[in-house]
Amino acid sequence: MHLLKHTLRNIATAFIGAAMLAAPVLAQTSPKIAVTDLSYEERVAIYFQNINYQSKQRYNSSARENYRDSNMGGSGSASARESGSSDVSFSSSTGYQMYIDRGELRKFTADVKGELLKSGYRVVQGKPWTATNTEKLYDIIGRIKQGYYAGADYVLWGTVTNIEYRRDDTPIQGSNAFSHQLALELVVEYSLISTKNYEIKAAFSAMGEGNDTKMTNAPGARVTLNRSKVMQEVSRSLGTIVAQEIEGQFGAGASPSTSARGNRDNRGEAPAEEKVIIFK
Repeated sequence: MHLLKHTLRNIATAFIGAAMLAAPVLAQTSPKIAVTDLSYEERVAIYFQNINYQSKQRYNSSARENYRDSNMGGSGSASARESGSSDVSFSSSTGYQMYIDRGELRKFTADVKGELLKSGYRVVQGKPWTATNTEKLYDIIGRIKQGYYAGADYVLWGTVTNIEYRRDDTPIQGSNAFSHQLALELVVEYSLISTKNYEIKAAFSAMGEGNDTKMTNAPGARVTLNRSKVMQEVSRSLGTIVAQEIEGQFGAGASPSTSARGNRDNRGEAPAEEKVIIFK
């Protein structure tokens, strides 16, 4: 009996020691991912009105004078002539001027980074894109070459394809109550790109959603919906979906030391590794 307890104690000690040694190795060999701010592009219309007013004036004058002096026995006369004209032109035009606005959103990325950390990846902070030449916004390879994401093994690049706010005020049938809802939907296309050979390791679209709903009993009652709550829900739901997609497409194909992430359950925890120890 004493020998059995001693043997079990040795097995447990060996298992715990192996797990403690494996944890730092797993953390050190996990891929480093840099998450970019979300790129966007939209068409903007600006109303304009142009008014053009021009005035031209011309003026001519001539004079002749003849006289006679009675004291001196002379005579005289005088005449004058004046003429003038003016031209006035007026034109007006109105319309809309279209241009393309490009840039990056400095939001909706914190929860994406957090979910990646929960999944066992390491996250690297990259430099924000602040160039004035907006046509190069989508040159992600150029930014990688310029060192925007130093130290990262992969870059998770997101581009907004649609963002939509909705405000609905709906009467509830059979009562005097009204339902007021503010909702936001954000759709982003993601690509996970290798910084070494620029190979795409994962590509997917993700939609973050959030809403806030309140009820009132008076038709004209003033109601304030929580915009901050809506944006937080969008960010959190987007982060969850992104982590799931990367696990599904990239986790199973990562380095051997990180392949255990492909078998995580819904709680994000890896199953215990079975070890066989033979005592001779």
